[in-house]
Amino acid sequence: MQLADLPFDIKKADANSVWKNCLTIIKENVKPMTFNTWFLPIRPVSFENNVIKIQLPTQFFWEWIDEHYNHILNKAILNVIGPEGKLTYVIADEKESESDLKISIAKTSEPLPTPTQTIKPSNGNTSAKDASYNSNLNPRYRFDNFIKGEGNQLARATAGAISDNPGETSFNPFFVYGGVGLGKTHLIQAIGNRILEKFPDKKVIYLSTDSFTVEFVEAIQSNRVNEFQNFYRNIDVLIIDDIQFLTGKEKTQDLFFHIFNTLHQSRKQIILSSDRPPKELKGMDERLISRFKWGLAADIQPPEYEMRIAILKSKAEEFGMTISHDIVEYIASNITSNIRELEGCLIKMLATASLNSKDISLDLARKIVREIASDRKLNLGIDDITKIVCEYLNVPENKVRDKTRKKEIVLARQLSMYFAKEYTKASLKTIGLHFGGRDHSTVIHACSSIEAEAKDDLQLAELLSKLKNKIELHYK
Repeated sequence: MQLADLPFDIKKADANSVWKNCLTIIKENVKPMTFNTWFLPIRPVSFENNVIKIQLPTQFFWEWIDEHYNHILNKAILNVIGPEGKLTYVIADEKESESDLKISIAKTSEPLPTPTQTIKPSNGNTSAKDASYNSNLNPRYRFDNFIKGEGNQLARATAGAISDNPGETSFNPFFVYGGVGLGKTHLIQAIGNRILEKFPDKKVIYLSTDSFTVEFVEAIQSNRVNEFQNFYRNIDVLIIDDIQFLTGKEKTQDLFFHIFNTLHQSRKQIILSSDRPPKELKGMDERLISRFKWGLAADIQPPEYEMRIAILKSKAEEFGMTISHDIVEYIASNITSNIRELEGCLIKMLATASLNSKDISLDLARKIVREIASDRKLNLGIDDITKIVCEYLNVPENKVRDKTRKKEIVLARQLSMYFAKEYTKASLKTIGLHFGGRDHSTVIHACSSIEAEAKDDLQLAELLSKLKNKIELHYK
């Protein structure tokens, strides 16, 4: 299909029509599975001056497409837009990026904004900046695709109450905390999206703490601090992600303290996320920590087994994947502490199956899970694992290196060896040396014994699961 064959005028086209015609060409040049996996999830953002901007779910999506289908994208851009056509991209949940296509790089001096919802300025006195700012919210983050479970029950219920009545509940500020990849960003942005749906005249803005700090520094450099303060003091709902990165930044903390006070006194809603609770924010102004405790602090825990199953099924449906329940159960049993890793596992399976034109099988799932587990084997040492196991079993750590055959000591030693083999890159010989100079055959026997007994001993299987969760918390 050539440009002349397309039923639209490129000079009058919008982003949707341009990308739709690009997809028509792409679809003719790739297999259906490849098209459904890698191109259907892409969303057009804008089309101006022969530049089509698209949104991709993850950085991995872009890297895969750029490596394997760059020539097809180039062909589509050339045929649809013409030789002057350019392409830029943004990642849905990361900072702005710029594409690396040889013929379609948009060399612009301005940053590429993430897809946003335009906010309507309220009536009254507003600055010129107020009239054109964006919420920075990702429209993909909604309550209806946020999987509920025991680990996020309180946070999810509170988020819903705030969305119905922002600034008027006792949950102000709302402080969400938890480990990496557990859905904090999804939840706090879902609040903002729901508020804009129900109250379109509300001024809602989401940004990371890093972005807030950078804006403040730029305001100082350009002598616009008053304008910066006034802008944020006129927000109805302020959502700031990763507030822990404010630690150690004294001037920014001081500024945020005054903005916080103004918003809170005006009954404006403040929503914050962090990787730890307020009391553990070392290097944070005590005045701020005190104010973070005024409302409600709710944690998000790693997803339980049933929730992991639900997340995998939901994500598989979102990606257009058909996978058996056995594969879902296997992944849910082996990736336990991080929602982002669950999604990453599915994407990697899709990529591998797509590249090799094979079906998604249990063997492929095992391979991908092993690779993900291998990627983690950089954060813990044998001594770290031994300490976790011994503390949990209430066994003196030094005893597992002795030659004692006491039952509780043997169990602690074998479990430590088992998890050391699973979570570190140490050789069997090295693991054995850590436990009183034992040889590699002892380590093999210990691991085999644990695996065999866990199949029939439900109590041991449950112990393995609990220890695994505790160990994996250390990867965050």
